[in-house]
Amino acid sequence: MKETGEQIKREVRAKTIGYILTALGLVAGLAWNDAITSIINQLFPFGKTSAIAKTIYAVIITIIVVTVSVYLTRFATKEKKNN
Repeated sequence: MKETGEQIKREVRAKTIGYILTALGLVAGLAWNDAITSIINQLFPFGKTSAIAKTIYAVIITIIVVTVSVYLTRFATKEKKNN
């Protein structure tokens, strides 16, 4: 019974740390979003409400996120196989 309680504590702690790190990642992502949006607005002055600029930005970010996700998934899979 005591081992189960300790295991639950470890799982709760691990999940909480994961959620905190995810929240910090979101904050960093929002900061980068603002920075990149400002750079795009300076380089391509379409206007702040330009659908073209927002669409191009969304496509570029999507491609980057998918590429990084595939790479990280492959890396994690290789690590699991090695252990």
